[in-house]
Amino acid sequence: MLFLHSKHITDLYCLVDDVLHDIEKPMRVGRPPLLSPSELVTALIWNSLTVRSKTLRGIHVWLCLYHQAEFPKIPGYSAFVAECHAALPLLLAVLQALLVDTAAVRILDSTMLPVCKHHRANSHRVAKGIARFGKNHQGWHYGFKLHASVDMDGRLAGIFFTPANESDSQMMPRILNRHTRLAVGDTSYGAKVMGRRIWEEYGTVVIAPPHPSQKRKLMATWQHLLLEYRSKIESAFDLLKEHLHFVSSFPRSVAGYLLHYVRVLSGYQVQAL
Repeated sequence: MLFLHSKHITDLYCLVDDVLHDIEKPMRVGRPPLLSPSELVTALIWNSLTVRSKTLRGIHVWLCLYHQAEFPKIPGYSAFVAECHAALPLLLAVLQALLVDTAAVRILDSTMLPVCKHHRANSHRVAKGIARFGKNHQGWHYGFKLHASVDMDGRLAGIFFTPANESDSQMMPRILNRHTRLAVGDTSYGAKVMGRRIWEEYGTVVIAPPHPSQKRKLMATWQHLLLEYRSKIESAFDLLKEHLHFVSSFPRSVAGYLLHYVRVLSGYQVQAL
């Protein structure tokens, strides 16, 4: 999708409504919401595709100013936030339906999702007890980690969130499945024990560069060519973090962080498809 027009919001609504049609909606008590589940999920994803607001308040202001015609019954801000959190299971269902889970070749990697600046970690309260310190080639981070796999076109095939201190190789069973024939990752995915487990459970061959400490390094030409495609997932992470505001410190609850991550990933996946 290179160019977005106002008519595409209707196409997105039809896509979301088709996905949610057969999904059992969570039980609600009290007055019915002003926005239907399909309308609310459409608004959240459409925002990630267009103006890319960083907060729910920004999304609410954007809806009131520019989308009264498409959504004539927009609730007040407090009610809108409550409806967004209530719609999180439905947003997750849409993202799950959009994943390319039948990809035969997947590229694996992880990226840090800091919840605050490093020097503020000790005073951070929102994700306290869940967020952890983790280290990568860029240094120490405090927060979460996204483990992901993409196909050869950069479309998301599997995702999994963990605290920042979790090992990349241990998360491979979460982002692969029996459709995967080849999994391509960096050196951290080259553990022999996990590679054997992945082969036994899924019939998947894991391809990773040799560890720098290895004295003998032997690789076939086709393996070398596949390893060059690791830039696909690095480009996806760059787009998410540098352009779609994936990393944020604005949410005021762990559920708020998950809502933010899922809506941004949904917007990315719709555009990638």
